[in-house]
Amino acid sequence: MKKAIVFLFIVVLSFSFSPAAKAQCSMCTISAEQGTKNGNTQGKGLNSGILYLLAIPYLLMTGIGVLWYRNYRKKISSTAINQ
Repeated sequence: MKKAIVFLFIVVLSFSFSPAAKAQCSMCTISAEQGTKNGNTQGKGLNSGILYLLAIPYLLMTGIGVLWYRNYRKKISSTAINQ
């Protein structure tokens, strides 16, 4: 339990001191601005790409969490049967 509290404290502390990202690269900004001015749908593609890149780490972490939970449940049930 103490390790979990220390880990949580470190995570919260690291996020509190991280610099804020306020803009994308200049090439992406220019592309998105020109695309929306001319009626193109490049902005939609840019947003879809950002969401795709954002979703992958969350899906991976969810999968690892589910596998960890299932293995933990198997371990608990096997020790309950042996007792």
